[in-house]
Amino acid sequence: MSNTPESQDPEDLRFTRLRLGHHTSQLRPGERVPFGHVLFAAATAGCAPADVVSRLTALGYSDVELPGVPLPSTVAREDALLLKADTYNLSWMGLDEPVSLRNLVAAAGERGLGPAEAARRLTALGYTVPAGRPLPETPDSRDIMLIRTDPRGSAEFLDWDAEASLRHVFRVARELRCDPHTVATRLLALGIRLPYTPEPDDALILAHPGAALGHVVTVARETGRTPEDIVARLAELGADRPSTVPDSLDADDLRLISENLDGRRPWLKVNTVVGVQLRHILRAALATGRTPADIAARLAELGHWLHENAKLPQVADPEDIRLLETVDRSFLDGVHLEHVLRSASLTGRSPADVAARLTALGYRLPDEVDYPEVCGAV
Repeated sequence: MSNTPESQDPEDLRFTRLRLGHHTSQLRPGERVPFGHVLFAAATAGCAPADVVSRLTALGYSDVELPGVPLPSTVAREDALLLKADTYNLSWMGLDEPVSLRNLVAAAGERGLGPAEAARRLTALGYTVPAGRPLPETPDSRDIMLIRTDPRGSAEFLDWDAEASLRHVFRVARELRCDPHTVATRLLALGIRLPYTPEPDDALILAHPGAALGHVVTVARETGRTPEDIVARLAELGADRPSTVPDSLDADDLRLISENLDGRRPWLKVNTVVGVQLRHILRAALATGRTPADIAARLAELGHWLHENAKLPQVADPEDIRLLETVDRSFLDGVHLEHVLRSASLTGRSPADVAARLTALGYRLPDEVDYPEVCGAV
């Protein structure tokens, strides 16, 4: 058996060529032996790391990376794998540089450990973990995704004491399908700085993206804060917020701005192009006993304006609501023959009656079309 790095003795290959899945850690003549290779070889062969070092030295691998602390008498496979670098091959973290946050959270996540425990084990093996504050004790495999800055581009990650932008917090929250407050507090626990300080109410304030006025009002009531305070906090957090917040709320306001007119989510979304739907105004008028004009005026004060082309009827008619539910055109769109015929077939009214009523409500129909007076089959 040759005592050179080129030895191919099967017994020596246990120390020079290691496998993990489809990847290998292969020692090459003249190259330094990584400390991670030593520990993984010891764990795989079931011997002490010192025995691995002695055998590799005897084989001619004299440049072996070793820590400034005594070698452990034994090493578990799980601990040895903590030294694996976060790469797509079997490579190892070096002892000459502090452990990156990326490598720490990747190693902890893959082993099912909390970052704090992974840091303690790496420190005991001689690695430097530059944590300036206590790390999370709870494991979370999503930590590596929290610090990735560009998931669709190059693999770049936030490192110790980096600052995460507001945009980063919201993007990660969308990708992980969790609330931004959860992302923010975990990033802080990992040592990442933020442009704001998370507060206990943030989870509730950020619970529903879009921050409709109804959401702002209900959160204000639940937290005992004013709507203006909630809007100000949304601005600090870089979140969407309503452009209009009334000084005071009427008894029916939450009903008016809820899609189902029940004062609860889902809330009306502000449409800055075509405005609030006329049928919502008519439904609200029937539900509250108020006039359509009164409802439209109050909704405008709450940030939901009716398009100028719309023509409000004096009273709300259920037949108008039923007709409008068959129309998928806005007051900016032209209503053509096929739309009239569809509404007529769905409501049992004649095309002429449908066309006349839509015109009276403000929709634009071509003048040159003659609509049948006879009702079709429903």
